Amino acid sequence: MERLQKFILLPLFLTALLPGLGFCYSVIQGPTNATVLAGSEARFNCTVSLDWVILIWLSNGSPILTVTSDHGPVLGPSDRFTSQNYTSSSGVTLELIIHNTQLNDSGKIECSIQQFGESGFAFLSVQVNGSLFIKNSTLTVKENQTVEIVCEALGWAPAPDITWMTNDSFIDKSSYITQESQGSNGLRNALSILTLTPVDTEILTCLADIEALPNPQNATVAVTFDNSAIENDYSEDNRNTWVVVLAVVLSFLGIVLLIGVIAVVVRHCCLKKKRTAYEDEIRKVSAVKKKDGNLEDMQRHGSENQGYIPEERWDTEQIPGIASLPTMSSKFTVPAADLPASSVPKVQPQRRTEYLLSPKKIRNVTLV
Repeated sequence: MERLQKFILLPLFLTALLPGLGFCYSVIQGPTNATVLAGSEARFNCTVSLDWVILIWLSNGSPILTVTSDHGPVLGPSDRFTSQNYTSSSGVTLELIIHNTQLNDSGKIECSIQQFGESGFAFLSVQVNGSLFIKNSTLTVKENQTVEIVCEALGWAPAPDITWMTNDSFIDKSSYITQESQGSNGLRNALSILTLTPVDTEILTCLADIEALPNPQNATVAVTFDNSAIENDYSEDNRNTWVVVLAVVLSFLGIVLLIGVIAVVVRHCCLKKKRTAYEDEIRKVSAVKKKDGNLEDMQRHGSENQGYIPEERWDTEQIPGIASLPTMSSKFTVPAADLPASSVPKVQPQRRTEYLLSPKKIRNVTLV
């Protein structure tokens, strides 16, 4: 605490003492603006005339380091601030080094020789390099498919400038939008959404850039164009075509088969009717032939005359005189051998009768 008080009182004492002593030196060239990443070093140079005595470095109006020509740097409020001297023929260059820069170091950096109007100043910008990522590292798309790719930057200061590239070519800014938001500890976030319809496999790169970065930070995503989707659609169309053709062919074959079955059934029914009519006709013909056969048999074999009376009985009973006639041995038999035995109905066997023939009377036999 005592050292801090001495450090604060010393510039005031020197400010009051030097004009009275008649020192007249000047600032030849003041510092220049610097932009650095947080955690790195920031350097500022202030060139004064060779007869310089004291120089005070201030940050945002507060002294951070005092340097004298006799004793060099005087202990400041933090060991993060140091100084180096470079002497040339035209003057002395005093360099301020800020180690491990922090976000609150940003602001006005001034070198003062405590002379009226003799000072130089510049501005320090400490920036923070945050994180950058794309949610999907790989992405597969189909034909005519529009996709949105999100690139997110978190914990930056200031918010980064985001651009997109495809296959080493920058994408037009109209294809994406970027939104900024406040993060924690004074940091900023950014969200960029790229909308596109890929036509081929490509590598998309999201770039986040701030002034302090020597090269933009990047994140990539591989967009794979799925050609199989086209092939699947083509195969699906072919499959549908084959299904339609197959359905038509099967329907046609079904109709032809149905017509064939109907024709076979109709033909079978017609043949059955014809066969039935033919059989009925055969039956009728057979019945007629059988009837005619019976009539023919009856005509061929004849029938017994039931009114026939043997002559011998009639003669002996009614003409008794015939018995006195001389006996003639005459035999007369009706042959029946030429008639078929199976077709002749059973009749009483003809008995052999010997008749006495008279020259005046002849027996007539009628075969019916």
